[in-house]
Amino acid sequence: MRIGIDYTSAARQRAGIGRYTRELVKALLALDRSHRYTIFAAVGGLPEETWLEEARSLRSIRERDLEIRSLPVTDDWLARVWHRLRIPIPIELATGPQDVFYSPDFTLPPTLKGTRTLLTIHDLSFLHHPNAFVPSLRKYLEQVVPRSVERADIVLADSGHTSVDLIALFGISPDRVKVITPGVDPRFRPEPSLAWGVNGTNLLPRDLRTRYDIGATPYILSIGTLQPRKNYIRLIQAFLRMRETADDDLQLLIGGGRGWLFEPILDEADKHESVHLLGFVLDEDLPPLYQGAALFAFPSLYEGFGLPVLEAMACGTPVVCSNTSSLPEVAGDAASLVDPLDVAGLSVAMSRVLEDKGLRKRMIEQGLRQASRYTWEGSARQLLDVIDSWEMI
Repeated sequence: MRIGIDYTSAARQRAGIGRYTRELVKALLALDRSHRYTIFAAVGGLPEETWLEEARSLRSIRERDLEIRSLPVTDDWLARVWHRLRIPIPIELATGPQDVFYSPDFTLPPTLKGTRTLLTIHDLSFLHHPNAFVPSLRKYLEQVVPRSVERADIVLADSGHTSVDLIALFGISPDRVKVITPGVDPRFRPEPSLAWGVNGTNLLPRDLRTRYDIGATPYILSIGTLQPRKNYIRLIQAFLRMRETADDDLQLLIGGGRGWLFEPILDEADKHESVHLLGFVLDEDLPPLYQGAALFAFPSLYEGFGLPVLEAMACGTPVVCSNTSSLPEVAGDAASLVDPLDVAGLSVAMSRVLEDKGLRKRMIEQGLRQASRYTWEGSARQLLDVIDSWEMI
């Protein structure tokens, strides 16, 4: 079977959906030798070496039955042509004929009649929390995502919660929705030499602390793009409330690039010396940041999955996260779940995890077990099962 995959998000984004696409596709190429794959990306505006290095990485996993195609246009240009102007130029003009085409990033390009299509919808936050989006982006998603969902043969969701959302909000048949959970890379694992609790300091390597201007005191960590849905202002307020009675001199580190409507977050963080915005965190720096944290806090208002929760758990770090959307499903019984709108409750939950050694030990053990259930190979097998089921029809 000929399978085309839109790899544009992986080529252009280091975090979020880009990382999801990169990890899933590489696991799929390593796992499956029975199908032929065409990887497509819109690479206009990218440094040539960036895309060449990504292509080399894909070919290092698989040489046979793999084609890599690209167009020297931006993803914005394609979105304008395909989704705003709705010009039906089929993706097969770039990829060649395909039996199946998979789009892992919310929107589906035009395809030729007879090409079966897979589409991943990671979350429906633009419908649940519309005020957390720039109006132009929200309107675009409200128009394009439903059209793409309607056209797709199979819609993939990251969690059971998102699959229920898709059925309820779009009225599509449950038979057309499949859950493919993301995985945790093996590099996210405990590192005792960085673990919190030794001599009242954090033990991050000096070069890492210098790169992100991190002080030597213990820290609470949160990771995610700066945008209203991540609920960072309430996290800052809860942290400051907790810090008033904490025995240790703590700092709050928030890692993530600037998304949209982030200015109030910057303004709030700038008021407090103990709150530090790291900016975008390099992939290779994520494991030690998780490993060295006193705890990981993730009070997001809504998540389609919430991969940072599992990555922190895999690194042996206890987690406090929201009791909303997919997060209880992802965290299981391994996290302290709180109402993300309850600043006082969030503060109490963080204090308890820091102070109760028995609770910390149980959370760390349960977190390691929970994270071990999610692997990218497992995700790739789930995707391959969906694709192979078509061969039986």
